[in-house]
Amino acid sequence: MITYKKATLQDIAAMQALVKPEVDKGIILHRSSDEMATNIRSYMLAFEDEVLAGFGALHFHAPTLAEVRSLIVSDTLRGKGVGSHIVKALLAEAKTYGVKQVFTLTYQKAFFERLDFREIPKEDLPAHKIWADCIKCKYFPVCEEIALIYSL
Repeated sequence: MITYKKATLQDIAAMQALVKPEVDKGIILHRSSDEMATNIRSYMLAFEDEVLAGFGALHFHAPTLAEVRSLIVSDTLRGKGVGSHIVKALLAEAKTYGVKQVFTLTYQKAFFERLDFREIPKEDLPAHKIWADCIKCKYFPVCEEIALIYSL
């Protein structure tokens, strides 16, 4: 059975362990334990029988703009709706804050398009996103990620 909840500080070690393979491959940016702790309220977690199975974060960039980032689902549960459920929960949360648009940078274009995100040019993203996060990526400035946006 899959259950969903907001993250706590005690979840950080399990979150770091789950995301490590994707960080090592350069698919997801590394977030230090301190950075995760600072932003702990942004994370939505999925558990299968009390074992962390996935998570994602909602990061705010402006009063009407947020980002879905750090989305990860364990290999054993990919394709079973866990990621979709996490994203939908984050979109619902964004709506409660009055956010009008939510973007993502991803290699999983089709996944986000199934959730009604549409592709946009990366140049349309806020400049501070590029300098705050993308510059930390080992692929910067030659990035293959795709920018997509969802309108609430």
